[in-house]
Amino acid sequence: MLNTSLTAANAYNLAQRLTNQAQSDNTLQKAADTNTDFGAMVKEGVMGVLDKGQVAEKTTSAMVHGKADVVDVVTAVAETEVALETMVSVRDRMISAYEEVMRMSI
Repeated sequence: MLNTSLTAANAYNLAQRLTNQAQSDNTLQKAADTNTDFGAMVKEGVMGVLDKGQVAEKTTSAMVHGKADVVDVVTAVAETEVALETMVSVRDRMISAYEEVMRMSI
């Protein structure tokens, strides 16, 4: 029973990550199609991560008070984790691009 629950939870987590990745790809395509400011785009991404973190905190608090299910908490925390991992990945790519530009000869 426990193994089946873990397998189902892992499958759900993978499906959620793939969905979030597809949504991120759509967001990136929309950003490429419009003429937006890079700083505004970064700010929007950070605000999205913060919003997901706040939802996870509220869901956890609701579970402590008996108003939410464990599945809701796990889902909210997983969404926050994926958003944070995406933000860290973007940060790493930006640093790598900056370092590459700095190595270029003038």
